[in-house]
Amino acid sequence: MARNISTCLVGAVLLAVTAPLSAHHAVTAEFDQNKPIKFTGTVKVVEWANPHIYTQVEVKEADGKTVVYRVEGAAPNSLFRQGWRPDTLKVGDVVTVTGIRAKIETSMNIGLATITTADGKKLVAPGAGRGEAPTPQP
Repeated sequence: MARNISTCLVGAVLLAVTAPLSAHHAVTAEFDQNKPIKFTGTVKVVEWANPHIYTQVEVKEADGKTVVYRVEGAAPNSLFRQGWRPDTLKVGDVVTVTGIRAKIETSMNIGLATITTADGKKLVAPGAGRGEAPTPQP
């Protein structure tokens, strides 16, 4: 009887520990680390919502076409703890983005991104650069 209880307890602990791990996707599931990208553009929209914020950045390409990239950031609560607020990036701000492109050619999503504002502050996504939570930097 004690062995059955121990086995159930171990199983419950393993389930409790591993279930949250499967709830979040791996960066490599959507993004291709062999497709780095860097661009400068204007913030069009900031989607401050769970599970990630997204910043839409409009860029004028060399051929004159306008492209809107959707840049994935960290979770809002992570950004909030680091001093970022929903109005930290404002519509119309000029930013420079470095990151990696999505695996799907037609997708304009950018992952592992660092967004640098005109005054030099950086919003670093987890895994990008230093591999830690996003931190505003002077």
